[in-house]
Amino acid sequence: MSDPSKAVPGHLRVGVIGARGRMGAQTCQAVQDAGDLELVAEVGGRASLTPLVEAGVQVAVEFTHPDVVMDNLRFCLENGIDVVTGTSGLLGPRLEVVRGWLADHPERSVVVAPNFAVGAVLTARFARQAARFFESVEVIERHHAGKIDAPSFTAISAAREIARARADAGLGPVPDATTSDPDGARGADVDGIAVHAVRMPGMVAHLEVVLGSSGETLTLRHDSLHRSSFMPGVLLAVRATTRRPGLTVGLESLLELD
Repeated sequence: MSDPSKAVPGHLRVGVIGARGRMGAQTCQAVQDAGDLELVAEVGGRASLTPLVEAGVQVAVEFTHPDVVMDNLRFCLENGIDVVTGTSGLLGPRLEVVRGWLADHPERSVVVAPNFAVGAVLTARFARQAARFFESVEVIERHHAGKIDAPSFTAISAAREIARARADAGLGPVPDATTSDPDGARGADVDGIAVHAVRMPGMVAHLEVVLGSSGETLTLRHDSLHRSSFMPGVLLAVRATTRRPGLTVGLESLLELD
């Protein structure tokens, strides 16, 4: 545990929640390697968060479990700590709860990212831009066998963005003559977009969007081959908390793509 009185001047004091996990451990290393950040606290995903306060953490990076993420966010906000999280499950009503907490702590910042890989963010954006030009679109996501949720947070977010783009363009339902699918072979239905999940050892995180019209298809695909691919996005989000109070969902606005 780091002594707040010995803080490095000008360095942002970072704590990692879920530090024993694969993403947490990678984040700890990335923070240690960054010249402007200081890793001052590492706690387990279900451990007491008191060490964050004792160490004077300014920003907590949270990679845990959907069952505990809300409690972790609330603790941090109530103790004056900004949060960057990539934990799945922060969709819809849960985001509204977080917005309510931030209304009580307007100086605080929460960054929620479905995916921290810049390439995955770009894939979802390109798919949204292309969606209005094609009759049909489906999403395929592939992850390691240890992932607990399906479809992934990334795939759900991408499908919802694509569905909104199609609706804004006045497109109707995706054409599909399937009338019998007792085993769910057509995948999950996310706002009218079929999403297919693959879970397999050897994979990390892979997002594919297939768009099609009569006579042509367009395939957009991003592959994260190692968890180090997420770290530039994690560090970008950590640094952004100092200048972005409130709730930020996704990295797209941080990348200034507009």
